[in-house]
Amino acid sequence: MGTVTIGVSIAVPEPHGSLLQERRAGFGDAAAHGIPTHVTLLPPTEVAAAQLPAVEAHLTEVAGVGRPFPMRLSGTGTFRPLSPVVYVRVVQGAEDCAWLQQRVRDASGPLARELQFPYHPHVTVAHGIDEAAMDRAFEELAGFDAQWPCTGFAFHEQGADGVWRKLREYTFGGSVVPAQPGALREVGRSGALP
Repeated sequence: MGTVTIGVSIAVPEPHGSLLQERRAGFGDAAAHGIPTHVTLLPPTEVAAAQLPAVEAHLTEVAGVGRPFPMRLSGTGTFRPLSPVVYVRVVQGAEDCAWLQQRVRDASGPLARELQFPYHPHVTVAHGIDEAAMDRAFEELAGFDAQWPCTGFAFHEQGADGVWRKLREYTFGGSVVPAQPGALREVGRSGALP
C-alpha cells in the first residue's frame, strides 16, 4: 500500500485563513495555495497507508480528552536565521496547542516522533522566499490580530501535487467554549491589511 505524508493542525477560520493565505502568496511563497492557513500540531510525517485507521483512532482519542480554548493571533515573529520563516504569533492558546501536540505525538501512539526544532505554535506567512519579501511579510503583518474559540483540529494528507487536503475534522470532547473578549477582527497598519 505504500506510505502517505500526513499532518495535524488547527485551522485558522475565515475570513482570516484566506486573508493570510493570500498575503502569503502575495509575498511570493509559491507553496501558499497548497497549504491551508493553520497552527501545526504534527508536522509533515510519513506513515504507512495501512496505519491510517490506527492514526484516526488515536486522533479521535486525543480530541476526546481535548477541551475548547480561546485562540488569539497577534503580531509577527521569525525563526531566521535558524529557519527561513516569518510567522504570525499565537499569543493566546499556545499552551493548549503545546499540550495537544504532545498528545498527538505520544510515545505509545502511532504518531510518535521527535521534532527537528522545539515546538513553537505559530502561523507561517512566509517560508523560503527572498530576504526582502520576508522582511515585508514581517512588517506588513505586524498589526494582524484575530481571535476565535478553538473547538478542534483537522487531519490532512499531502497529495503527490504537494497540496494538503483535509481528510477529517475532530471536535473536542468538551461542549463549553470559554467566553471571548471582543470579536474577531484584523488590525492593520496603514495599507497593510484591508
